[in-house]
Amino acid sequence: MVGIGDWRSCPLLVKANDKWGCFSKEEQVGVAVAGSATLALAGVFIYRRYSGASKNRPTIFELSGGSIEKDKVKNEWDNYESSYGKEAGEGIKDRSKTVQLVDVFYSLVTDIYEYGWGQSFHFSPKLPGKNWVASEAAHEARVAVELGLRPGMKVLDCGCGVGGPMRTVASVSGAHVTGITINQYQVDRATHHNARLGVAPLADVVRGNFCELPFPPNTFDAAYAIEATCHAAKLEDVYGQIFQALKPGGVFLSYEWVSTKDFDAANPEHVRIIDEINFGNGLPEMRTWQQAEDAGKAVGFKLVTSLDLAVASQVADGWWKRLEELAWQNEVSHVAVSTLDALWLAPKGLKEVHNMLRNVARSLVAGGQTGVFSPMHMLVFQKPK
Repeated sequence: MVGIGDWRSCPLLVKANDKWGCFSKEEQVGVAVAGSATLALAGVFIYRRYSGASKNRPTIFELSGGSIEKDKVKNEWDNYESSYGKEAGEGIKDRSKTVQLVDVFYSLVTDIYEYGWGQSFHFSPKLPGKNWVASEAAHEARVAVELGLRPGMKVLDCGCGVGGPMRTVASVSGAHVTGITINQYQVDRATHHNARLGVAPLADVVRGNFCELPFPPNTFDAAYAIEATCHAAKLEDVYGQIFQALKPGGVFLSYEWVSTKDFDAANPEHVRIIDEINFGNGLPEMRTWQQAEDAGKAVGFKLVTSLDLAVASQVADGWWKRLEELAWQNEVSHVAVSTLDALWLAPKGLKEVHNMLRNVARSLVAGGQTGVFSPMHMLVFQKPK
């Protein structure tokens, strides 16, 4: 045992001191700064993780695997990655596993989405003179207007995420909104936000598969889905369930992810963009706007409106430009996530998830710039009276 008086003779310290002496003054400063930064990062992480400092919006130090246990994140990521085919346009290889994969996907990405984007997991055109937050709220409020919502009505939000749009729709209309999501972690987050923001009297959330809705027929006056039904293995499945849950005369609105009329299946770059969007967002495949229209008609709906909001207004700015503006933040965040990964302070696999989202952001921008993809083709259907 090394005593207090002879600690300098410890072999490990002698070896470290000799190694330190080999560095130049500049290198010593660099190592000291890097070491201090690492200790500071670890200290902040420990404080944020265990003090309960923030539950309203995850910080970079609180990113998790959602409902997935920390030591299983890497395995779930590997399974998710391997579930997608390598052939152009293939998407998820086994469509029977779509529900499970979407659940895993949202456990993996929900914290990152809230940290880097906010509580509304969707895009919106940017309105003149408005910032992205105001434009986002307007995009959500449009749902209430299109559906003609008012106090006393019961509304279904299919694929509600952590409830950002739900809170806007309920607040501006006075209608009661019930959200459904496949992911328990999102149910918990949405419930937390609803209570924290005082919206709970007009909004509740249940866990379930929107292709097997747990509601009796003719329950809701209206329904909507904001960039959500794209996760269904077949659009007819989810549209059919919504049709059954609506009262006669009820209206359903969807902001649908689609390939546009400008998409060329013979163009390898177009196919690459769509494939990367599918993989990076948990989609089984990409439908065309025409396929989405036909799916609604096939289950009994009357098509009322079909309009691509991405190009509907000549004065609104492109939805993808928010991703361009946040590109630098994505890079900085990835450095931080990689550092936490190296220090074993983040779940293994989270770095790969974050990298996937970095890459798909570029593909989404390319999809918007080329016009081959839209995340907001608005379809309004009505159930016959």
